[in-house]
Amino acid sequence: MRLTNILQGDYSKITVYYQIKLPLELEHMIPANDSVRLLSAFVEGMDLSDLYATYDRIRKNQASPRQMLKIMIYAAMNGIFSSRAIETACHRDINFMYLLEGMPAPDNSTIARFVSLHLSQCSKNILAATTEQLRELGEISAKTIFIDGTKIEANANKYTFVWKKSVTRNQAKLFEKISTFVQECEASFGIRTVYTGNITLHTLKRLRKQLVRVKKEEGIVFVKGRGKRKTLLQRSMEQLDEFIQKLKEYTRKLHICGERNSYSKTDTDATFMRLKEDAMLNGQLKPAYNVQHGVDSQYITWVDLSAHPTDVRTLIPFLKDMEQHLSFKYREIVADAGYESEESYLFIEKNGQTAYIKPQNYEISKTRKYRQDISRRENMQYDAENDQYICSAGNHLPAIGERKSKSKSGYVSAVTIYECSDCSGCSNKSKCIHGNNCKTPMEQRNKRLIVSKVMKQKREEDLERITSEYGTQLRMNRSIQAEGSFAVTKEDLGFRQYLYRGKKNVLAQSILVALAYNINKLHFKIQGNRTGTFLTEMSRIA
Repeated sequence: MRLTNILQGDYSKITVYYQIKLPLELEHMIPANDSVRLLSAFVEGMDLSDLYATYDRIRKNQASPRQMLKIMIYAAMNGIFSSRAIETACHRDINFMYLLEGMPAPDNSTIARFVSLHLSQCSKNILAATTEQLRELGEISAKTIFIDGTKIEANANKYTFVWKKSVTRNQAKLFEKISTFVQECEASFGIRTVYTGNITLHTLKRLRKQLVRVKKEEGIVFVKGRGKRKTLLQRSMEQLDEFIQKLKEYTRKLHICGERNSYSKTDTDATFMRLKEDAMLNGQLKPAYNVQHGVDSQYITWVDLSAHPTDVRTLIPFLKDMEQHLSFKYREIVADAGYESEESYLFIEKNGQTAYIKPQNYEISKTRKYRQDISRRENMQYDAENDQYICSAGNHLPAIGERKSKSKSGYVSAVTIYECSDCSGCSNKSKCIHGNNCKTPMEQRNKRLIVSKVMKQKREEDLERITSEYGTQLRMNRSIQAEGSFAVTKEDLGFRQYLYRGKKNVLAQSILVALAYNINKLHFKIQGNRTGTFLTEMSRIA
């Protein structure tokens, strides 16, 4: 063969050393226990009517929505998330060809549009269908759910931050300038704009109309260019237009922030949070999403996103959202100390569920320093009959009043204030009363406790549950199952940053990863003869 034959576009003409062999069917080239077969059978049994409803029409010569879902899940099962990498795999990998069933491989734009235009509209319904199917197979208990969260970096520039506090401060400065400017305009042109003392965007627009009327009445012509002097009216109108645009900008930014403290200009749904992946080791904030996983029998049965950097305000929305989509309700809620709050305890109890939440002081309460700290309420004697505490020195701290305390979520709790009548001359005063920033001198200060009786009661009840043998088993399984789901997705699958922008698209990608995790877990359980197991048993030490 001449080398000149190589220099042409159809390479099939120069593959003279390749002999076509049977079989040509992909079915015979894939092992019988390959996970791709399990994935195909599992998705075929799902109701995808919501996904099909997002299409106006489906062409016959392209991959169907069911086939697109298969290849997206199988790509995530193998740690492939880029749409271009998925397109390449569809051309080269026989497992992807098997899922396409002879259809042409979709291009990267089609794959990206599938997630952003179609899957994002019904991702939670598909996850709910997966959970229901696992329940029918007897693979989940539908009784106990383990909840945990992690932060995953958004697809946004880490330097495109907008801080709510900074915008609010600049807006206040702008209003001061506007107030002075409006007074000058009223004095210079003999007009009246502000009647109530409050200046709003509507006030500035009304002022502009009045200045335009003054221009027409006096026949003033605005000039442009070098060497031409602008009139006072023209300068005032140009300054007013700048104020209007700036006020609109600040209003828009505050509206985007909502209850959040920040957002990214690249992805306005992302919030700046402190991540564990800190390459510079300087505690830098990055745009991210707080992803919540609900795990049952090692399967991710529910996923939700939150803009709150901490987990304490995510539990109740997570439970409400899960109950809205699933046909059953979990009876036991197991979570870490980051989810503990009085509001969460009462919500779970009112919802007919049982909380197994580790108290925030559970680990530190085991230390010697904590048990020997005489300033803590837990180390004081409580007289329930007289509703008072007795400190280590024998002094009494009676209840002197109550007040309402409101959390960031809007929950109002009643707290009781206990205070000693006289702590002067007490030898333990320096150990009992802390805080050097108080304006009152130490000699005049008395020991004070602020206690929520409801929180105290619920924490004691919860502590009794989690320290029982069954509660200890649930806490151990939470560490294995809930935290294990993030370990697999972030370390094994390499999913550490989103490729899509917007909360709906990010949620769709999170659910794709969860579905991939579930199919992999089901495959490993089937191959290891571990199907139908819900909890890991505690090891017995003789």
